[in-house]
Amino acid sequence: MSTQDNLQQADGNSKEKEETIINATTEEQNNATSDQDHIQNQMDEAVAEDSEDETAAERFDIEKKDYHAMSKDALVSEFKNLLNSHKVQAIKEHVEEIKYEFNAKFNEELEQKKEEFLAEGGNIIDFYYSTPIKKEFNSVYFDYKEKRNNYYQNLKKDLQSNLNKRLEIIEELKGLLNLDENISSTYNHFKEIQERWRNAGPIPRDRYNTVWNTYHHHTENFYDFLHLNRDFRDLDFKHNLEQKLKIIDRATELAQETDVNRAFRELQLLHKMWKEDLGPVAKEHRELIWQKFSELTKQIHDNRQQYYKEIDKVYEQNLDVKRGIIANIIEVSKDQPNNHKDWQNKIKEIEALRESFFNAGKVPSKVNEQTWSEFKTAVRDFNRNKNAFYKNLKKDQFENLNKKLELIRIAEENKDSDDFEVVTPLMKKIQADWRKIGHVPRKESDKIWKRFKDACNSYFDKIHAQRNELNKEEEEAYTKKQNHLSALKELELSGDPKVDIDVIKSNINTWKSLGRVPYNKRSIETDYNKVLDSLFEKLNMSRKETEMVKFENKVNSMTNQGDDRALRNEQNFIRKKIDEVKGEIRQLENNLLFFKNAKDDNPLVKEVRKNIAKHNDALDTWKDKLNKLKQLM
Repeated sequence: MSTQDNLQQADGNSKEKEETIINATTEEQNNATSDQDHIQNQMDEAVAEDSEDETAAERFDIEKKDYHAMSKDALVSEFKNLLNSHKVQAIKEHVEEIKYEFNAKFNEELEQKKEEFLAEGGNIIDFYYSTPIKKEFNSVYFDYKEKRNNYYQNLKKDLQSNLNKRLEIIEELKGLLNLDENISSTYNHFKEIQERWRNAGPIPRDRYNTVWNTYHHHTENFYDFLHLNRDFRDLDFKHNLEQKLKIIDRATELAQETDVNRAFRELQLLHKMWKEDLGPVAKEHRELIWQKFSELTKQIHDNRQQYYKEIDKVYEQNLDVKRGIIANIIEVSKDQPNNHKDWQNKIKEIEALRESFFNAGKVPSKVNEQTWSEFKTAVRDFNRNKNAFYKNLKKDQFENLNKKLELIRIAEENKDSDDFEVVTPLMKKIQADWRKIGHVPRKESDKIWKRFKDACNSYFDKIHAQRNELNKEEEEAYTKKQNHLSALKELELSGDPKVDIDVIKSNINTWKSLGRVPYNKRSIETDYNKVLDSLFEKLNMSRKETEMVKFENKVNSMTNQGDDRALRNEQNFIRKKIDEVKGEIRQLENNLLFFKNAKDDNPLVKEVRKNIAKHNDALDTWKDKLNKLKQLM
């Protein structure tokens, strides 16, 4: 029989065999009874699924962390990292686990807040609860879905396009049998088809195995029925056999691999290489090497199944731990304290148990929902009892608030009294009464405490000031300052600014060294400052220099007297002045816009610029004063 006859016969047999193999492939997969066939079917499905997604290898390399033990903040952070560091199609499983854990934790918190809202008398229709971290999670998840949808829309088009390419390649491969060309050209054409097949890209996984079987059939048909030059054929067979034996060697190593998940992932890649990258081998080797590869596949699969059995044991142990934690929560909830302190201890105890629950690890998936539900129910029952206690406690807190407001009224009415013998015992008594009254609503606590403290401080500051009047040391300081002030009034300056400023500073230092005067005689400081002002006016110094020396003297006086309140007031005053000057400068600069077409020598323009310069100088002086004050406080 001629080569052409063989080609025609092969083509006819090919069409019949193609239909048979497609139907047989599906039937074989559906009716497989042996473990090995079942495992191989699973492997084929896994390879088909991964072949649809070119990022499968990347997906295998992404670490899957213990999301169950993470806080909501940590889950969002991990979500962002995955979205920014990996392709969107590679993180689907990770995202779904993160979403489940985040929503579970947030829903638990939501239920607690809802019960608290209702316990306080709220209407369920009005209830709404969200948090910044929930909004952030929703935003990240929205970005993820948008990227994912865009990817799969494009992927669908690409998969269909690649499928069409592969089907065209198969038709071209079938057509080789009818080409009227020499053997060498046909073989080269065949090798070019093989290369295009390897580079054709992924196709829909539901078509993968069928299309591959069809292609593989026609490839074998080309070798088996087309009597090519045996050198070409045998060379290919030898190459394919060598590569497949290497794959078997690697599979043998993987069968001993302790990291069974890694071994399984690499096994999928080996199956893909076997199917996608390599052609057939000589008939006498085909069944033998495939059987060996299938046995190794089963062994690796069995290793993985055994691993998961061990994992299931760990999950069962985790389940026992979590059930124990739930039982502890229920036990803790049975005892209901009657005071705030004990409830706070209970809350801390429950929080510790909650953390232990989240850190206890995964449980079998078949009981995961049930375990989570039992946990939420136990925590919810505790929260209901806690909320009921604090609802009643708030009634007492409002009563305490009214009692403390009455004490504030008494303190404020008497803070300016000079009848120290009568009012002092009264003020001490209401301070003692204040300490005996229990808690008030948190939102009122700081506000009423400030009012009460200010009123009491005002009164006792007056007492301290009165006592200072009798202080002999302060009276002596007052006498010395009177003498010094008299001498300062008679001081004659030399006219040399450098010498005169040193003289004035020396007098200031002397004044400071004389000490504090009685509270009711502090006006001497004002008199002293007036004399200093008159001396500074006589100096030939810049306005800013004069201002800073005077200011330094003023601040030092406050510091020596220990008047922290005066220092704070001075600081607030300066800040206000800075803001005012800045505002005036902005206004002047805005005014210049009305003269943008005027000449530079315009009198109005010159006046506005002069004022701006003047205010900038003043602003620098006020800033220097503020910096000086900060150094002393």
